Amino acid sequence: MKSQKFSLKKRLKSFSYAFSGLKTALKEEHNTRIHLAATVIVVTFSLFFDINKYEWITVIFAIGFVFAMELTNSAIENTIDFISLEKHDAIRKIKDLSAAAVLISAIAALIIGLIIFLPKICALCLNN
Repeated sequence: MKSQKFSLKKRLKSFSYAFSGLKTALKEEHNTRIHLAATVIVVTFSLFFDINKYEWITVIFAIGFVFAMELTNSAIENTIDFISLEKHDAIRKIKDLSAAAVLISAIAALIIGLIIFLPKICALCLNN
């Protein structure tokens, strides 16, 4: 394989492909919009409770992790649907495993959210 010279123009163009993928996911994937709504809620809570920088790092990582898994799941599902729309046990298994990865990331993000926000919510309720 021939190596190509570095091209800033091509590197910048690759960002347009990535943003196009985000646009497609938000337009076509219902679960991506759900994750976006959850992100807005979590960021609002984060600002309201004035979380520290380590909590922000954790929240941002959790949000990114869930979105990355959702986009990966969507890419896998779209690839499989492109290849075959027929029902096969192997296809079902691949899609189920891909969906399970999103579920695990969302559960991890929920646990992180509970660890960070539950004590703050409880303290707020007890002080009122």
